[in-house]
Amino acid sequence: MNSLFFSNNIIQWYNINKRKLPWRETKSAYLVWVSEIILQQTRVDQGSAYYIRFIERFPDIVSLAKASEDDVLKMWQGLGYYTRARNLHKGAKQVVREMNGLFPSTFEQIKSIKGIGDYTAAAISSIVFNLPTPAIDGNVFRVLSRVFGVFEPIDTATGKRTFKELSLQLIDRNRPSDYNQAVMEFGALLCKPKSPRCETCPFESQCYALKNGKIEQLPIKSKKVKTRERFFNYLIIETEQHVFMNKRSDNDIWKNMFDFPLIETSKYINIDTLTQTDHWNTVFKKQDVIITQLSNNFKHILTHQHITARFIHISIKNENFLPTHFIRIDKRNIFELAVPKIIENYLTTQFVL
Repeated sequence: MNSLFFSNNIIQWYNINKRKLPWRETKSAYLVWVSEIILQQTRVDQGSAYYIRFIERFPDIVSLAKASEDDVLKMWQGLGYYTRARNLHKGAKQVVREMNGLFPSTFEQIKSIKGIGDYTAAAISSIVFNLPTPAIDGNVFRVLSRVFGVFEPIDTATGKRTFKELSLQLIDRNRPSDYNQAVMEFGALLCKPKSPRCETCPFESQCYALKNGKIEQLPIKSKKVKTRERFFNYLIIETEQHVFMNKRSDNDIWKNMFDFPLIETSKYINIDTLTQTDHWNTVFKKQDVIITQLSNNFKHILTHQHITARFIHISIKNENFLPTHFIRIDKRNIFELAVPKIIENYLTTQFVL
């Protein structure tokens, strides 16, 4: 199959089948940037609602740069992978500080912005500035590996180089925006990871994977994702009007977000055993406290870890013994804080003011 046949047919398919999405109505580099960051690790149906809320709150790059990180994280709450939001915020500040608020128009300049890598720079370059820079995401890896029979692992330097060289041959230099969006849309709607719609594929007679029974094998990854099992015991320490929380300072995915004081254990343990741990005694210093409620277990699945969490409501009368880094929060204001999704789910379904 030659490159012209592939690019013409996939763009033709895209023009007929593309979804109407809010970020496709604009050529604003800022808005396309926001959409691309949101859609990393996020389904389109979920991301669309977040995109609309986010740009209503931060309609331009200056408003985002001027916002506090707490504000940005609160708007991002529930999307996960919060490093995306922090880097988006830092990138906006960088554009305002170093580029007078004007979004750059070349691939290398765009890539110099905090949090923007090859894929996002290529997507913005092609969609907004019509530059022939192939944007290669998971959808593109899957489509090209299946249609052209590419067996190089997509998570290796050699594999990434192979797919980039192929993409450079295939991209329509007169319509790079349409081409990049077409391949990604094709992978999302037709050439899906499981149960691809091969019977309606315009490349049905040319597709290597279909002809050779390799649909399930392609694309190839050389590494398997290792998952870590974690057990969280959240302490909801309450007075009549207040609850005590942490603002996370650890350099992890929930950095600078609020959560409840946490005791993490290597395995599930019963509540009596938990109250005998050193960590429990560090928090409560052998003070008399009353456990008023113990939640069921909640499962929270992340890419590299599976979290089992429970929430332990604890009533206290005197707060003076608590660690000084605990933050006293009025219960009426708790929903204004940026919290991890696992906390949000509990607050919205179980927490009673």
